[in-house]
Amino acid sequence: MNADKHSAQTIVFLRKLRYAGIRLAARVRLLARRAVHAPVVSCLVAITVTSAIFLAFPGLDLWFSGLFYDSDSGFWAARTPELVRLRALGPTFVWLIGGISALILVVRAAWPDRPPLVGLRAPVFLLTTLALGPGLLVNGILKSYSGRPRPRYVEMFGGDLPYVPVWRFTDYCADNCSFVSGEGASGLWFLALALVVPRAWRIPTALAAGLLGFAVSLNRVAFGGHFLSDSLLSWCLTGLVVLLAHRLFYRDTPRFLTDDALDRTLARFGWWLRETADHLRRRIREAIRARRS
Repeated sequence: MNADKHSAQTIVFLRKLRYAGIRLAARVRLLARRAVHAPVVSCLVAITVTSAIFLAFPGLDLWFSGLFYDSDSGFWAARTPELVRLRALGPTFVWLIGGISALILVVRAAWPDRPPLVGLRAPVFLLTTLALGPGLLVNGILKSYSGRPRPRYVEMFGGDLPYVPVWRFTDYCADNCSFVSGEGASGLWFLALALVVPRAWRIPTALAAGLLGFAVSLNRVAFGGHFLSDSLLSWCLTGLVVLLAHRLFYRDTPRFLTDDALDRTLARFGWWLRETADHLRRRIREAIRARRS
């Protein structure tokens, strides 16, 4: 009798568990659909949730960094040649993408009498997000003023400084601090390229950019240069900048940010540069003639 009762209770429990799983899966699918349609809100939620997790469980940072630390050799990945070369890929691609974007604008200004080879909104978008995200927000503000020591400098990993939780600004570090990750921000910024390439290239570009960004970000954690929370929050913050800029450039676009308006502005700038250069050349020639006479 007791066995039958126990079996019945088990069946009821399993049914309830199954129904709860179905409801949870439906809720996750609903949140996923909402995330696709409201990416900015989703990014803000990700920042809040990620911050709350690492504030509530700061040991996660130390545990994850500890996976790459040995008491005898320290952070062994920093001395692995292949991983050192991998780290160089991040800045290389940043310079490559940013350099090509800037070159497109320079070519347009240098030849204002010729039609542009490509639309100018994409390179302006890429340079703007690079300057505002990894440039200003991450490196200019947070890394300069957060004061968070890098993992290799904290006591648990052979240093002499305490572990500092996320969003707690201190004076333990004067400049180029751990919070947040510059490589992580650049790694997320690579995904901005997937938002401006032709539709057929977007998924392959996003996969390649995401893989590179993930590898570069994880590599810095393995080097003892950043905590896991540094990388995750740098992704979220840079993603927020990219999404807000994309909305401005491609959805709620003001007139001065359309391809035609940007082309006219840069062409006028190019003509002004040409006229200024011609004026300077005339003045120099006149000065040379006056000196000779």
